[in-house]
Amino acid sequence: MTSTRWLAEYAWLPEHAEPTPDVLIETVGDRITGVTPLTPGSRPDAGVEVLTDAVRLPGLTLPGLANAHSHAFHRALRGRTHGGHGDFWTWRDQMYAVTSRLDPDSYLALARAVYAEMALAGITCVGEFHYLHHGPGGTPYADPNAMSAALVEAAAHAGIRLTLLDTCYLTASVDGQPLAGPQQRFGDGDALRWAERVSGFTPDGEHARLGAAIHSVRAVPAEQLATVAGWADRRDAPLHVHLSEQPAENDACRAVHGRTPTGLLADHGALGPATTAVHATHPTSGDVTLLGESRTGVCLCPTTERDLADGIGPARRMASAGIPLSLGSDSHAVIDPFEEARAVELDERLRTRRRGHFAPAELLAAASAAGHAALGWTDAGRIAVGDRADLVTVRLDSVRTAGVAPAGAWFAASAADVVQVVVDGRVLVRDGRHLTVDVPQELATAIAEVTDEHA
Repeated sequence: MTSTRWLAEYAWLPEHAEPTPDVLIETVGDRITGVTPLTPGSRPDAGVEVLTDAVRLPGLTLPGLANAHSHAFHRALRGRTHGGHGDFWTWRDQMYAVTSRLDPDSYLALARAVYAEMALAGITCVGEFHYLHHGPGGTPYADPNAMSAALVEAAAHAGIRLTLLDTCYLTASVDGQPLAGPQQRFGDGDALRWAERVSGFTPDGEHARLGAAIHSVRAVPAEQLATVAGWADRRDAPLHVHLSEQPAENDACRAVHGRTPTGLLADHGALGPATTAVHATHPTSGDVTLLGESRTGVCLCPTTERDLADGIGPARRMASAGIPLSLGSDSHAVIDPFEEARAVELDERLRTRRRGHFAPAELLAAASAAGHAALGWTDAGRIAVGDRADLVTVRLDSVRTAGVAPAGAWFAASAADVVQVVVDGRVLVRDGRHLTVDVPQELATAIAEVTDEHA
């Protein structure tokens, strides 16, 4: 196995409020085997030798960042849905138009480019909330998991890890209206058939793991929620669910079930430490209590929530209730974990008209260790001995970060400031360029294939 010594100008170590200067990080294969701050009081006797054979990492080195909520095909909508009026529901119609043009080959090409774009932004692991399962009209492919296999292969090409959150999507509304039009591609008929299909799929490669998702209480009938939750529980797999993204979802759930979506999920055993609720933008006080007491996580996607005019969720109140927070880029209107992280704080300022809700280290934890844990990778997201050798180095001398203290990089840096990314001990991005994927060209080509430019 390859062993490497990295000398970080600054490294953000777990449990530290600020970055530590001059840190020697040693890796063997895909693991971190040593972390030594080279302060005057702790510099090893062989310090000079250590410094000469170490790979220098100028700037701020962070642990690998996790994107806990992705819909890869939504990336094709960037810049195409922002100029008009409307809301989430009108945007959704435009999103469905893209689904009608995707097949396993075109999805592989698009997802490969999207995941490589994530790598450029410092993301070393992604959770793909995957519900585009079948062909047009809902006809299964010869391989019923062909679209899943395409996503696993795409992540391998891009060089990042993947948790494929195979999503159960059965109905169009809380009251059980059937899937129609493009939605037919999402459905398996019922939760048992969903479980049968997904149980027949084993991701190819150590970079990928399988999890489950309940699309929402709109999309899975109440009496079938436990089937999906039970499938995940028996396999010790993560379970994700869109939750209270829209007030209309809450209203419809109360009208049909007399409960909020959170209450309905609790009734059917779908909450708990292995569950992550995505968005949770409009929870009641009782919902926050239920989520906190069950240790259910919440994945916030601020750039999508603002793009779709969803609203601002009570992030600080949820964190204070004991709810682990993670971050996702969801629709990929933006792929920038720095922007997602600082938006948690800045949106809370807008909501409360007060400053100072989250310390920088809290935001880093949400973007790294908490996100990896939500995706089932509990050995990643920290620069610590035994964890995966994921290192993300950010420039501190760009026009955005020049003169900024290292701890302030979360409020100054962008994805464009990421200069090097190491995933499982392998350099994937160097000097701001992906080593195997021409990301701009592949994005342009793949998006043209599935949008009006190709028509």
